[in-house]
Amino acid sequence: MTIPSLTDQPGAIAVAADIAAGKLTAVEAVEAAIKRIEKLDGPINAVVVRDFKRARQAARDADTRLAKGDESPLLGVPMTVKESFNIAGLPTSWGIEAAADNITDTDAMVVQRLKAAGAVILGKTNVPPMLADMFSENAIYGRTSNPHDLGRSPGGSSGGGAAAVASGMVALEYGSDIGGSIRVPAHYCGIWGHKPTYGVVSGDGHFMPGFEEGAFRPLSVVGPLARNADDLELLFDLTLDRPLPKQSKSLGNMRTLLLTDHPCVTMGEGMRQCMEAVVDRLEDSGAEVARSTTLLPDLEQQHRDYLHMLNIIMMAGAPRPDGTVVTAADWFALLDAQARNQRSWRDLFEEYDLVIAPPSSMPAFPHDTRPMKDRTLSIDGVDHPAAEQLAWSGLVTFPGLPATVLPIGQVDGLPVGMQVIADRYQDHKAIAGAREIGALLASE
Repeated sequence: MTIPSLTDQPGAIAVAADIAAGKLTAVEAVEAAIKRIEKLDGPINAVVVRDFKRARQAARDADTRLAKGDESPLLGVPMTVKESFNIAGLPTSWGIEAAADNITDTDAMVVQRLKAAGAVILGKTNVPPMLADMFSENAIYGRTSNPHDLGRSPGGSSGGGAAAVASGMVALEYGSDIGGSIRVPAHYCGIWGHKPTYGVVSGDGHFMPGFEEGAFRPLSVVGPLARNADDLELLFDLTLDRPLPKQSKSLGNMRTLLLTDHPCVTMGEGMRQCMEAVVDRLEDSGAEVARSTTLLPDLEQQHRDYLHMLNIIMMAGAPRPDGTVVTAADWFALLDAQARNQRSWRDLFEEYDLVIAPPSSMPAFPHDTRPMKDRTLSIDGVDHPAAEQLAWSGLVTFPGLPATVLPIGQVDGLPVGMQVIADRYQDHKAIAGAREIGALLASE
């Protein structure tokens, strides 16, 4: 099974090991990454806020730390973060033109933890306005293109980050996800991404301009993107608020459920065949995979509730276009529905260790500037509303589950991925399952 890659650049752990062993200095690693960005990023337009001067100083500081015996796990490793995270001295606009000059004076908690681990932040990557699309373009920074096909979207809202990682500019990126914003770009760009369990990684310093005093948004999480499972897990572990259980079971001893049909979204035949081929490979290796169960919650009702909650969050509780006002009773009813849904998933995970599902019904779509509510996607020659794809995102987001996306092959010559989903707080089980699946596919 061919899994396309655009780069032979080493991963973050390998770079950190070379720096620690004296084979490479942090300054050399950072200068090489800067040169890659300057060489590659023109037509891609991923790293839209560049902080090279301070990155060079941070690299010099990393080499000094190393000389003093510092053994931080990412010491001197260059990376980027999504534009929506606060970094002191840099703009945080969320792609909103009116907030283009919103310069923050503190680092987001995730950024603080990355710097403490020795990472060197080169800059920030592109997003759609308000992080509300699967197409990364805005009036401040322009359009980001998919490095596999410059005529297509890299996804969103962490589209700039996924493009930077996929093209080899950097090995690591930190993004966020409320509607597939880590998972869809990973899927479109052929890389790895992890959407954590809700609440296990701090969202401090990741909020829309103008809402600085507000709490971290319901449903929303922040999480890593990388080109391999080990880098992904390291980045996740370094930013966790608290330890989570590790995974000791192998895939052969896990019970897995395949989910390729959803009542609210059309599944592309190419994606279905690609996922079935993965399952065939798993079964050939001795893994147990079920294709149906009576334990799934009502996915149609779940999707309605997810969209209702998502719209309230994205509108910050403002009246709907028709003037309808969301009441406290409405919100508490949604919280009750979410709790019931979480119990249903918990019951399912008493029977299964993992659920595998698509992040989207198709590979990356051609650039399309229509608003998401008006955009259509061609699936097997038939146009469908683009917003339907949120069903695959909400499958995981509404109950707050963790999901790891790994690349599994190609459809129409473009990379595609798969979500490996586990129960709440079992993030390492999702990553471990995805790692084993990836190793199995790579062995072909």
